[in-house]
Amino acid sequence: MSSQATALSPRKVSVRVGGAAGDGIASVAETLAKACSRQGLYVYAYNSYQSVIRGGHINMQIRIGAKKVWSQGDQCDFLVALNQDTIVRHAKEVTPGGGVIYNKEKIKLEAGALPNGVSDFGIPSSTIATKFGKSPIMQNTVALGALSFVMNFPFEAVKEVIASTFKKKGEVVVNANVGAAQAGYDYAKENFKSVALTWKTSDQKRMFLTGNQAIALGAVAGGCKFYSAYPMTPASGILHWLAPKGSKYGVVVKQCEDEIAAMAMAVGAGHAGARSMTGTSGGGFSLMTEAVGLAAMIEAPVVVVNCMRGGPSTGLPTKQEQGDLFQALGASQGDFPKIIIAPTTVEDAFYSTMESLNYSEIYQCPVILLSDLLLSEHYETIDDIDMFKVKIERGELLTESQNGGGYKRYLDTKTGISPRAIPGMAGMNYIAASDEHDEEGTVISDVFTDPAKRIVMMEKRMRKMETALKNLPDPKLEGPADADLTFITWGSTYNVVRDAIHRLEKEGLKVNHLNIKYVWPFKADAVSKILKSAKKTLIVEANFTGQMEKLIRQETGLSIQHHLRKYDGEPFGPDMVVEKAKSLLTGSKVPAMAGR
Repeated sequence: MSSQATALSPRKVSVRVGGAAGDGIASVAETLAKACSRQGLYVYAYNSYQSVIRGGHINMQIRIGAKKVWSQGDQCDFLVALNQDTIVRHAKEVTPGGGVIYNKEKIKLEAGALPNGVSDFGIPSSTIATKFGKSPIMQNTVALGALSFVMNFPFEAVKEVIASTFKKKGEVVVNANVGAAQAGYDYAKENFKSVALTWKTSDQKRMFLTGNQAIALGAVAGGCKFYSAYPMTPASGILHWLAPKGSKYGVVVKQCEDEIAAMAMAVGAGHAGARSMTGTSGGGFSLMTEAVGLAAMIEAPVVVVNCMRGGPSTGLPTKQEQGDLFQALGASQGDFPKIIIAPTTVEDAFYSTMESLNYSEIYQCPVILLSDLLLSEHYETIDDIDMFKVKIERGELLTESQNGGGYKRYLDTKTGISPRAIPGMAGMNYIAASDEHDEEGTVISDVFTDPAKRIVMMEKRMRKMETALKNLPDPKLEGPADADLTFITWGSTYNVVRDAIHRLEKEGLKVNHLNIKYVWPFKADAVSKILKSAKKTLIVEANFTGQMEKLIRQETGLSIQHHLRKYDGEPFGPDMVVEKAKSLLTGSKVPAMAGR
């Protein structure tokens, strides 16, 4: 019964695995994703999960293609349902030509539950799984084998990933899991028709990693020597990657008692001459802010990664949002120099981390790397990265003592950047106080505040921003200059807009794209020039108030004509972006939650 069924439409293929926390969803989805990646395919995987340890609803969407995959997409071609709730929530979302795989011994599929053209791939998972072990999660491995057949995907690739995953647990465990997958494959082969999919596999090896892993890898490649953090979703992945590998790469990794300690330690390490980083999300960043100001005042280089999630307060601990832009802009009391960078892709997160470490030392100020949950936690295949593309630059760091004494740590210079000495260098003594000080670091506010010296120091520090503004790259317009619609994005919304643009261009619509990566200091002149030449503008961002839109208006005096905002905790899919763009270009219907 293994003759080919009707083929799916020729586009990227999406698989959704759904169930409750604790059902082993990640193991099924990640095994498939790794198998696809090792076959030379591009993969983008997003896990929509809850904060509970067990229960609730989780689903992981994997999108696969022979060419670059820009987002998790909206479509679901194959659904692997690990519980009844997943059938209720997602069965109607499966596209014609696809199918639903489920344990028919535990899950009921009522008449009419599936759309027309969607196949019922119910399998006796429990009966098959008991032959290979008592663990209920073994049923998932059976389903994975069945999925491999109905997708017409090379089973050997799945088998290899399963074997490598369980290798450390011994041959018995490996054989049990491989056997369960094989049994699922064999059952499907005997009872179902596979979908006529042709996979353009190759021997091309690509990296498969998350944004957090890319940040951690970028930290190592960028010469980071100290990383401190208190675990907080969705930044914890950076700590998880660095903790077991830090000693191998010469990085001291410290899990602290809270974010206050983590930030203070990172500032101290930067002050002592070590390239240092810390990472958190918005709630932890709130606790860090006074020490961010400390770094600015004593001009200690430090990189702070803020992986944004839904707020306010604890908000949506495991959900997507871009709500911390103004929190980053006002990260401590008073005016102080800081650089804010919002990476766009997993690959860009790697390079941006290296850049951030450089900028922190070149400008001797805190650098905030503003990621978000989607960028930080989604898996993606990327082409090879260049570990040496970004050269390590340590700025005005003195490598030996200057003769003659009279060292001024906070020397007033044209650039605002002063020569930096490592504490302990002979003849290079100075004071690093959190209070305002003079060029030598001596506090000026103990007895009588010296207004003239305050002005000198304030202007010196802020002059760094003028220097940085000249040196940071200008944003570039991607696409035709005479486009009818200009998209504006920042952070991870870059990906979904690129996905949407490909679809719009295939339909003959002329659009282009402006992404704001270097958020602060703001490149007002370059952004103004691009926006003034745009016919129509549409900004896409995942927050309620349009924070980047406000920043652009604040810095340029220009208003973005249209916006698309999303704040329900889930990331944008390309359908919503495409529909909004069409509504502006052709007058078609505006989708829900599309804003004006």
